[in-house]
Order: sequence, then structure tokens, then C-alpha cells
Amino acid sequence: MRANVMLTGDRPTGKLHLGHYVGSIANRVRLQHAYNSFFIIADLHMLTTKNSRADIERSAGNARDMVLDMLAAGIEPESATFYLQSAIPEVGDLNTLFQNLVTVPRLERVPSLKDMARDSGKDEMPYGLLGYPVLQAADILCVKATAVPVGKDNAAHVEVTREIARRFNHLYGDTFPVPELIHADVPTLVGTDGQAKMSKSIGNTILLSDDAAAVRRRVMGMYTDPDRVRADVPGKVEGNPVFIYHDAFNDDKAQVEELKERYRTGRVGDVEVKEKLAAALNRFLDPMRERRAKYAAEPGLVDQLIVEGTERTREVVRQTVFDARKAMGLTSTFQAIRRKAQATTKSR
Repeated sequence: MRANVMLTGDRPTGKLHLGHYVGSIANRVRLQHAYNSFFIIADLHMLTTKNSRADIERSAGNARDMVLDMLAAGIEPESATFYLQSAIPEVGDLNTLFQNLVTVPRLERVPSLKDMARDSGKDEMPYGLLGYPVLQAADILCVKATAVPVGKDNAAHVEVTREIARRFNHLYGDTFPVPELIHADVPTLVGTDGQAKMSKSIGNTILLSDDAAAVRRRVMGMYTDPDRVRADVPGKVEGNPVFIYHDAFNDDKAQVEELKERYRTGRVGDVEVKEKLAAALNRFLDPMRERRAKYAAEPGLVDQLIVEGTERTREVVRQTVFDARKAMGLTSTFQAIRRKAQATTKSR
């Protein structure tokens, strides 16, 4: 096993999209061979905003889709350990040990938690959502991860992990690495509506699994410059979602610069700009479609990867929990009581 460990993943609430790709998946693909790579299917985190029986029943199918999305994006099965969070109960043990190493006011300062509550339609924040970064710390540290590819929204969560690791080590001895954040080149990708970041809960997404027609349909409906009523009116490129996507995904940089110049001077219409974006996105997604078809054609592959990865990960986590309890002195507490009980029994 490599000394360097990468932990990252997603909640099984639906298929992955371009926002996931730029936020984390691109770095996962780039770094997969440099680390012992763990990819969590975070179904316990899903419960913080989606916890109906129907949500839970859909999670198995969503988990399969997530893994297939990552394989399609370029994660190689032999380089990856995919695992289901809820199938490793020892993560909950570590979460319990960490809960007293962070304060409520500290968690309340994590900016994305209120956004998550609002986006899921909750008037008040559930206890589990407030503790989301603590459970995330357990996820990261249970495999003693040294690196976490992270999008802008999750960076504050991982800072809590770093604080918990340092606090634990200070109190009980050097037990956990303090993981490094690996930031994305594109911090946040605005959604197709131009109003918020790309999000499954809002539905303003372009999925990694979309076919060419779906991509074109979503692109042609994208928000652009609201002040531009005709093609001969000079338009704004900065902050324009269509050009944000061109910069992120169009491999023809000369074409992008030419479109920007024409757009600023009122010499190109939104339709042409969008048509060329759709073509660029489909060039970007075509290799993923080929890999998806390849892996989807192997019966049982995804399920086997999840089962084998979960079993491997559970062994790692059991050892980590033992290390943490030993460092804290919890194992010796019970051993002392048991020795006393045995001595008393023998003296009778």
C-alpha cells in the first residue's frame, strides 16, 4: 500500500455532472496513480438532506451510477477502492470520538451547511447536518488520508478535518496525518440557469452521462447576457455562463478567443456561440461515453467493485479505530476493569 492516501467521493443522490468533474473528478483522475485511492459512496451523508425510505431505496442504483460515472471519467478499476459508507459501522465509532474535539460555534461558521439546508427545503438545520463536517473528518481520517481533492464548497469542511486531526494528535499523540487539500482549477461551475452553482438538487446540470442530444438541448437553453437582445448588440463575456463553459471545456482555445472578440463587438449571435459550445462539450464527453459503454457491458462489474472495495476498506478502518482508541487510553480502561473483575472472581 502506498504511504500517500487519497480520499474523496460523493453522496449517492443522482448522477454526476460537469460541476463534479471540474470540482474534484478531474483531480481524482490525474492523481489516482500517485495515491492509494479511496472513493467513498457517502450514503450516510445523504441522510442529512434526503432520508425518506424512497431516497434510501434509490441509493443503491445511484451508487452504481456514481461508480460508472467515475470509471467513464477515467478512474481505472485496478487503481481504485470504491466503498459504501453505511457498510462500515466503525466509521460511526470514529465520528463519536471526534465529536468532542470541535465546538458548535465552529461548526456553525461552516458556510455551506446553511446553503445545503436551504437547497433541500429545510427551515431548520438537522443535528446531523450541523455535524456533517465531523462525520466527513471520520471518513477522511478513517483511512488516514493525506490528500483530499476538493471543490470550493467542501474546502471549509476539510479545514475542520485538519483541525480535528491536529487536536487529536495534540491530546493523544501522533495518530493521524493532517490531510492536504487539493484545489480544483475551476473552483465552482455555475449552473445552466446562470443563477447558482451547478447542483443536482436545483436541476441546472449537464450530466457526465448525457447523450449528445441532451447536451445540445441543455446548452441551447442556457442563460447568457440578459442585456443582449439582438446579435448586433455588444455582449458581456465576463460572468457569462456560456463563456465560462467555453473556457473550462472547449479544447479549441483559438475559437474561444475569436468568439469572445466577436461577442464583445456584436458580431456573433448567442445561437452560434451555444452551438459551438455544445459541439465542444460533446467532444469532451465522447471518450467518457466510450468508456461508459465498455464498463457497462461487463455484467456485475460495478457491484463487485463496490463489494470488494468496501470489504478492503473495512479492514483498514477497523485498524484505525483500534489505533485511535488505544491512543486515547480507552482500550486500557476496559482492560483494567476486566483484570480487576477477574482477580476478584479468583479470590472468591
